[in-house]
Amino acid sequence: MQMAAIKMCFTLLLTLSALITHAVEQGPCEQQQDKVLRAMFTTKLDDREPSDRVLILGNAATELFFFSELNQLQGHTITHRWEYEGKVVYQRSYEVKGPRWRITSRKDLDPTMVGRWTVVIVDEKECPLKAVVFQYVQHSDTNNPTAILPP
Repeated sequence: MQMAAIKMCFTLLLTLSALITHAVEQGPCEQQQDKVLRAMFTTKLDDREPSDRVLILGNAATELFFFSELNQLQGHTITHRWEYEGKVVYQRSYEVKGPRWRITSRKDLDPTMVGRWTVVIVDEKECPLKAVVFQYVQHSDTNNPTAILPP
């Protein structure tokens, strides 16, 4: 019984040691102010620019874009991580090749997946740069199930 407890403690110590080593090697996330100039959900793009800003979307719509404009992140890999109710359902990574860089990801939406959607923009170290949320609602939940504003 005592030997099993010692083995379990040893395994726990090795696991914690590995986690601490990984955290030190990765380093903490640096403050990344002003790296994301714009970030928004949009129903369409015109000449690589968002045509509107979506806050609430009725589930009659089944396609949505996420647009972001990045500042001084050239040489980095940036990912749009789409989450539904806190769980990652899609992600797409991009190589940033200039000081001002626009990237857009597109997601087909399942009309049964109503609720809170988030896109988190992360760098190659998994550090979050920005998060944006929209609510996907049943078309019959309100008289006007969309909140779409100018960009």
